[in-house]
Amino acid sequence: MTPPRQDGLAMDNTAFRRIGHSLVDTVATFLDSLPDRAVTRHRTPAELRAVLDADRPLPEAGADPETLLGRAAELLMSESLFNGHPRFFGYVTASPAHIGILAELLAAAVNANVGAHQLAPIATEIEAQTVRWIAELIRYPGDCGGLFVSGGNMANFTALLTARAAAAEWNVRAAGIGDASAQPFRIYASEETHTWVQKGADMAGIGTDAIRWIPTDAALQIDVGCLRTTLEQDRKDGARPLMVIATAGSVSTGAVDPLFELADVCRAADVWLHVDGAYGAFAAGVPGAPPALQGLSLADSVAVDPHKWLYAPIEAGCVLVRDREALRRTFSFHPTYYHFGQEVTNYVDFGPQNSRGFRALKVWLALQHVGREGYRKSIAEDMRLSRELYAHVDVHPELQALTQMLSITTFRYVPPGLADSSAHAGVAAYLNALNHRLLDRLQESGEAFVSNAVIDGQFALRACIVNFNTCEADVAALPDVVAKMGRAVAAEMDEQASTNVSGASA
Repeated sequence: MTPPRQDGLAMDNTAFRRIGHSLVDTVATFLDSLPDRAVTRHRTPAELRAVLDADRPLPEAGADPETLLGRAAELLMSESLFNGHPRFFGYVTASPAHIGILAELLAAAVNANVGAHQLAPIATEIEAQTVRWIAELIRYPGDCGGLFVSGGNMANFTALLTARAAAAEWNVRAAGIGDASAQPFRIYASEETHTWVQKGADMAGIGTDAIRWIPTDAALQIDVGCLRTTLEQDRKDGARPLMVIATAGSVSTGAVDPLFELADVCRAADVWLHVDGAYGAFAAGVPGAPPALQGLSLADSVAVDPHKWLYAPIEAGCVLVRDREALRRTFSFHPTYYHFGQEVTNYVDFGPQNSRGFRALKVWLALQHVGREGYRKSIAEDMRLSRELYAHVDVHPELQALTQMLSITTFRYVPPGLADSSAHAGVAAYLNALNHRLLDRLQESGEAFVSNAVIDGQFALRACIVNFNTCEADVAALPDVVAKMGRAVAAEMDEQASTNVSGASA
């Protein structure tokens, strides 16, 4: 056997096994300990830089890998926000499945570049099978095109570029959107749409001014009548409606747009229907989920995030497109140094990346490990716990329940005696300021982690459950945690106001 190069990169197999086994033990202990840890330790950036010794120069000489990995584990396991903690309710970021954690190790070991079949033969076929399984899971046509990307933003952006290429009556890839014959594009999205649409419109050269923001109704769903009127007016004004974006699980509240109605509107208007289902689409086959999710099958494209409700480690986004060849028409280029051919799947032809990591492996393994029924049960339990949280909040004398959809509950702290006057302008402003400060206190505490939403002008606390570690006890404990901190924050604000009044009168 040829001896390894003496540049410090190769590691002796005996040492690799010892260090690897030790690291797996450390990770397993960490996962077991999560319920006993704080959700996060509040550290300022300056404090974190001090812990890291951030100003030290790049080392000239190498160091012992076992020591380095131990130090890295210590930093990450003490100075992180743990989205796998049972009382992490902050964002639609799931607890990572154990099999996905191990899959990341396996994928890194093979280090497949899933840009071309020749470079990653079995990885390419695994990705293709996983895309089809995801389509089956959300009841989308199984013969669709699709690929894995980094997350929801890139999945949605890939769909937008595909719609742009399909809608243009000129060669938009060559001439761009400034072609002399080009009609100005228009994009239609509700006010609840995720901010990816601004980034996407900007990056696609369409511009954010081309977004038509459609109001929502009382259920926070897109106003279909207003959408229809806006589409008609834009056509009369000489614009080209490009894409209607439906949301299947909004970030703020989990609202699902009326997909069947939107499909009818888009079909009549000859407009691409895209569904941002990054969060909610995976609930399509789950009992108790909004019936509108059955309309996913009617969309021209759908974005989903397996690192949300399939509990895959980040990163794992996926885009599905009804017309598989539309992806190729959007992204395929063949310079002279590429000789891959089209008889096999080369993902370089279906998306913006050339070099692509093996994101699909962790999802492929998890889908088989858990199965369709397992995911149904887990997602259903997340939704049930969210409803339980709403019920607990609704009967709490110091909390006001606002919304509950999918696995998101929104609510706010209202001090005793203010509930009946909360609509008064001065009281409303006070409650918004109180809950804003309360949010900061909760996030810094480490007891539980929630985020926020704005509901009808009311600053709300938002608890989202996409976490197989969360149980009934965690949900039942949250209202009292919030109320206890709410009382403390209210007392501080009242004392500050009193001090300010006293100072002014003096």
